[in-house]
Amino acid sequence: MKIFLDTADAGKIKKYAEMGMVDGVTTNPTLILKSGRKQEDATREICKLVEGPVSAEGNAERAEDIVKEGEVFASWAKNVVVKVPMTPEGLKAVRALSKKGIKTNVTLVFTPAQALLAAKAGATFVSPFVGRLDDIGEDGMAIVEEIMKIYRNYGYRTQVIVASVRSVAHVVRAAATGADIATVPSNVMDEMFAHKLTDAGIRKFHDDWEAAKKLS
Repeated sequence: MKIFLDTADAGKIKKYAEMGMVDGVTTNPTLILKSGRKQEDATREICKLVEGPVSAEGNAERAEDIVKEGEVFASWAKNVVVKVPMTPEGLKAVRALSKKGIKTNVTLVFTPAQALLAAKAGATFVSPFVGRLDDIGEDGMAIVEEIMKIYRNYGYRTQVIVASVRSVAHVVRAAATGADIATVPSNVMDEMFAHKLTDAGIRKFHDDWEAAKKLS
């Protein structure tokens, strides 16, 4: 499973990219706002930090306007992916952008039916939001499992990005399900490295190393 970082913070992206942990990046208007930079500047920098897909999202609602935005985003770097809302107009835009060779990521997907329509429209990626489904009492990862089954049944090439990840458990379950990608916020990425027994073991080995140096 590939891991995308869900942030527009170039410093955090660089940190994990240097470890080889970042296969791509997803952004949205909220994350761009948090970065304190213009969307184009932030996206161009991110595209230089990672070789994989970098999703950029606009604000247009009509298909023709989404396509125009997408063409602008795609001109910024060869690895830009255009995030498109899961709406009838959005899927019309997906079809048009796909014909132009521009990759798309259909976002705000909450049902297998929506994911099926996105795949039929030609989406490169589809992003089911598991955390938001969990928030309303549904099992977000169960939705991902259904989407994966549907795609396997019919050989769709659309890749599944597990989004709205809230915990390490989400990432692990995404991998166990066979999802193509999980897009992970930096705080969850930090947690993936940690375990109290790892910390305790490192401290023990360090203490024993220092003690051994004092032996005559």
